Amino acid sequence: MNDIAAAFHEYFQIVIADDPVLLKQVFNLRYRILCIDNKYPDIDASSYPDELEIDEYDNRSLHLLLKHKPSNTFVGTLRLIFSIDADQKFPLELHTQFYPIDANMNVPRKQTVEISRFAILSNFFRRKDDSYSLTDQIAMENFEKERRRFPHPMLGLAVGVIQMCARYNIYHWFSAMNPALNRLLGFYGMQLEPIGPFVSYHGLRRPYYVCLLDVLERMYANHRDVWELVTDNGRIWPANLEHFKSICGHQQSVQILI
Repeated sequence: MNDIAAAFHEYFQIVIADDPVLLKQVFNLRYRILCIDNKYPDIDASSYPDELEIDEYDNRSLHLLLKHKPSNTFVGTLRLIFSIDADQKFPLELHTQFYPIDANMNVPRKQTVEISRFAILSNFFRRKDDSYSLTDQIAMENFEKERRRFPHPMLGLAVGVIQMCARYNIYHWFSAMNPALNRLLGFYGMQLEPIGPFVSYHGLRRPYYVCLLDVLERMYANHRDVWELVTDNGRIWPANLEHFKSICGHQQSVQILI
């Protein structure tokens, strides 16, 4: 096991939020990050008096939590939005625009998700006040050690996404993202391709698409240690993806099919 994989398993755990208690953790964490920390400038905290940020897409989504083991706290979350037919539009279909060349994207809807509400606590690695005890100093030193061994909690959530895609036979990703997040994903070979112009949607965002198989191939070629982590050394996704390419109809042009 390489050091990034060892560090992930030492410090983090992916939790599927599949019961009401865990879902409440998801929605409260989103409230704290998106509303209180103002990550989404068009979401008003006063609209959520119960401190749970919920919308109409949550009931057809798979929700993941990232747990930080040493502190026993949830520090990140995201959701995979499913769409089983053309009547269930992805948010990106309703709130962004595609370039003409990408307007007819030939991808099976049932093998496609939109990655959404990708959120990490911004103060996770920060000291909360200026005065701290020796215990706090030791905790901060441990955090710095974690950061050196495991580059970013975002990568931990990506582990969950890729492993869930293997479980549910998902091959295509959409997302309406801030370009900064896409650049961060690119550090590990997980960048998506822009398929439309910038729009004002929870801040300045644009629509992106990628085939998961392209992500895995980039990671295998250029970020082998990360590939070993997200695929569990090839047990979840193999190095040779030719069989999967034929299954998902891997191609450059993409139309969302029913």
